[in-house]
Amino acid sequence: MRQVERTVRDLLALAEIQIDGPNPWDIQVKNEQFYGRILSDAALGLGESYMDGWWDCERLDTLVHKLLRSGIEEKVQPIKMILPILATKLFNRQKVSRAYQVAEKHYDTSNDMFKLMLDQRMVYTCAYWKDAKDLEAAQEAKLDLVCRKIGLQKGMRVLDIGCGWGSFAKFAAQNYGASVVGVSVSREQTELGRKMCEGLDVDLRLEDYRSINEVFDRVVSIGMFEAVGPKNFRTYMKVVDRCLSADGIFLLHTIGTHSTATATDPWSEKYIFPNGALPTPLQLTKSIDGIFQIEDWHNLNTNYSKTLLAWMDRFDKNWEKIEALGFDQRFYRMWRYFLLTAAGTFTARRSHLWQVVYSKKGIEGGYDAIR
Repeated sequence: MRQVERTVRDLLALAEIQIDGPNPWDIQVKNEQFYGRILSDAALGLGESYMDGWWDCERLDTLVHKLLRSGIEEKVQPIKMILPILATKLFNRQKVSRAYQVAEKHYDTSNDMFKLMLDQRMVYTCAYWKDAKDLEAAQEAKLDLVCRKIGLQKGMRVLDIGCGWGSFAKFAAQNYGASVVGVSVSREQTELGRKMCEGLDVDLRLEDYRSINEVFDRVVSIGMFEAVGPKNFRTYMKVVDRCLSADGIFLLHTIGTHSTATATDPWSEKYIFPNGALPTPLQLTKSIDGIFQIEDWHNLNTNYSKTLLAWMDRFDKNWEKIEALGFDQRFYRMWRYFLLTAAGTFTARRSHLWQVVYSKKGIEGGYDAIR
């Protein structure tokens, strides 16, 4: 056995993972170059070699869960892994001129594909499974949870930053009688969202959040903050402050992580979410200093694992239809790797899903935390 292969096997053994083993989380190697690629490129090499068909794994989510919980990544840290972290610190990768790149790379992939993967409302964020039995119910529960947390009432004017296909806007207008303005940098999402919200008091705009200058009773941002970037967190909060009435409530729904060292992933940066960076608790609290008070911080964490697995199940069941749209096997492997490894990061508690409720001066009489 070559030394490179032996090293990889020994490292994986620390996470109780075998090469060509009998467990569903074990790695089945198809190309012997796999070993060298993992040692040289770590996380990026792991993802790219999977896309290339160099290895397979039945339960990618469990594989990633076990890898992260074992601490193996601390033993494989080539210089290529450090570069994304340095880029986040040195450059503003989410400046206005780059704001639309994530839409072009990811959200504009294909409305038809997303229709086959998501629920009927096309909610592309973490669902709430507390009392739900299926994806449809879980997504409705999440939308309603947000409305209840912000104390939404009929006639209120709401800003939705990063509105996607308008799923929240449509729900809030239909069920609470709200007037909603949504902004997104995705042309495809905005155009379809406008059709989905026809006849409702909903205005979806193709616009960067930094250009908004209107006052609203409530502001929500559901699954968009990951694209803001740490150099813009403070600016983002100032925009919300500018747009929120004095007695208003702001709800931020975002994926987060516990350390800046895990805020960027080179594979995801290259293939899924360019310019993305997960916030840490410290970054969030620093960004609101002197602007907002925190009323509630809710970690939905493992709800996202269930959501991602539900999306994967629908993706698999509809693969023939998705393939007919022009997507190939390499895309399938990329998307499968994306969804299942993401699920593993949540069960391993590397990634978190936070819903944070803010007010400007503190809610009179206190805030009733809703779950």
